[in-house]
Amino acid sequence: MKTADRSRKVRLDGMSLTLEDVANVARRGWAVELDEETIRRVEASSAAVRAWENSDDVVYGITTGFGDLASVNISRKDRRLLQENLLKSHACGVGAPFPEDITRAMMLLRINSLVRGHSGISLAVLNQFVALLNLGIHPVVPCQGSVGASGDLCPLSHLALPLIGHGSVRYRGRTMAAAKALQMVGLAPVQLGAKEGLALNNGTASMGAMAVLALLDAECLAKTADIAAALSVEALHGVPFAFDERTHALRPHDGQGRVAGNIRRLIEGSEILEKYRSGKVQDAYSLRCVPQVHGASRDALGYVRRTLEVEINSVTDNPIIFPDDGVAISGGNFHGQPLALAMDFFGIAVAELASISERRQARLVDTSLSGLPPFLVENSGLNSGFMIAQYTSAALVSENKVLAHPSSVDSIPTSANQEDHVSMGAYSARKGLSILDNARKVVAIELLAGSQALDFSRLLKPGAGTTAAHDCVRGAVPYLKHDEFLQPLIERVEALVSRGAVVKAVEEAIGPLD
Repeated sequence: MKTADRSRKVRLDGMSLTLEDVANVARRGWAVELDEETIRRVEASSAAVRAWENSDDVVYGITTGFGDLASVNISRKDRRLLQENLLKSHACGVGAPFPEDITRAMMLLRINSLVRGHSGISLAVLNQFVALLNLGIHPVVPCQGSVGASGDLCPLSHLALPLIGHGSVRYRGRTMAAAKALQMVGLAPVQLGAKEGLALNNGTASMGAMAVLALLDAECLAKTADIAAALSVEALHGVPFAFDERTHALRPHDGQGRVAGNIRRLIEGSEILEKYRSGKVQDAYSLRCVPQVHGASRDALGYVRRTLEVEINSVTDNPIIFPDDGVAISGGNFHGQPLALAMDFFGIAVAELASISERRQARLVDTSLSGLPPFLVENSGLNSGFMIAQYTSAALVSENKVLAHPSSVDSIPTSANQEDHVSMGAYSARKGLSILDNARKVVAIELLAGSQALDFSRLLKPGAGTTAAHDCVRGAVPYLKHDEFLQPLIERVEALVSRGAVVKAVEEAIGPLD
């Protein structure tokens, strides 16, 4: 997370959170505050739960055990201990902890669901949760352990433990016991009431947090991939006919049209393409079909965005409290299938951006296809140039082919077969992040190789957009006259891609890309 800007706030009402709000809280340290109307709803729901807690009514998770233990009645004196036991027993994750931005997003999404007033959380516990987020006290949450139904029970239990003084947190750059961090800021552990442990750990906030941040990064990467493709088109002396607006109007997929428009604007005014267009009628698919391939990935990302816009403003725990009706309904809103399918689709879509990028790189380094110096370096033979950089892209693309297998087609029953179909959506999201990371590296290598290739046509003027992209890359990495240690150079360009610097440079030159 960059330096926290807690002077800026997102007001939460449970219904109007945007994906961009999530990024502002998760990555820029914005604070959150509760909408006044949410306070009334939360208190009404909490009052309903307290009434059931002190009654003989049978209400799942309030007067009963959990999962396959739902038939076990819990005595009145143990109903609060039940909630603390729930968090302790369910906090059994393994693996590396989530990075800070995902943890903050997770906290935000859980709070935004709770403020709808259908979860039975008390205002005291909710305010403690908000305080931890705003103070920058971030629970240490292992990344492995969720099967995506009943929600993200395991990671969300780790997320909630610090509220009651258990578990570990990151605070001011240090990992410490949650109890110590609370003491440092003058907070005491809260005492959970009935339903509150279940309200905290039953939901889709873990997979949702990963998905939101992955999507925002992928939307930026999709624009960067268009820029990299345009660089390769120019460097390979391609022909612009395939991007003609009339062609795409006859197959009006939204993404396809947007990408074709981006490419046209990026290469506009190119003396290179103007010089080499005569006598050539078409290019290989990896150049000619950029709008169709990149565009299909854009449309897939659009589906993921629409799914997440619904999910982050939904109530996803169980049972759901309807205080005005005086009922608690056990349903299945915690099931991660909508996110699981979306994030499996996400992984496939992002993997394809990398796959076609690697094919363009293969053409760039192959002198028989490109007409450029072998492996994009002078005095090749003594120098290997970008030969093995293309190998690296091939290796990453191959990894993505394995990772893109959908995890949502798997289900392993849990809780003694009470929970007999689960989404595996948490891994759909986690592997989506891995695919995205690999794809970012592949596109960075194309930008690096494409900029090198474009330099061999330096006597001619490139398009305005590709010139801006080339200049941005050259600000980090020089033209290579001979072999250099390539890894640090790839990392520099990857850093440009990660922070959206290439997109920003291009958009400052030619206006916003679609």
